[in-house]
Amino acid sequence: MTKYSKEFKEQALGLSDDIGLKKASEQLGLKYSTLAGWRRIRNKKKNNTKDQTYSSPLTVREEEMQREIQELKQANEILKDALGFFAKDRKK
Repeated sequence: MTKYSKEFKEQALGLSDDIGLKKASEQLGLKYSTLAGWRRIRNKKKNNTKDQTYSSPLTVREEEMQREIQELKQANEILKDALGFFAKDRKK
């Protein structure tokens, strides 16, 4: 049984996040199930950490504000496109 360093596992997981499990396992010469197991363990640890952390109301509000900012940016882009469209139409 081969032992892999923590750094190698982290890099392998990062690669699998970028290009997918199958391609990453082929590229690294690992069994698909090995890399999938590492990912499952990582996700389980992440979920356990999230459950244990306290989410303050400020953090929730900040997340809401971030979503609102994104929506407003999208609305601005739509308005800019519309303005450009109508400005071209006026020049004719």
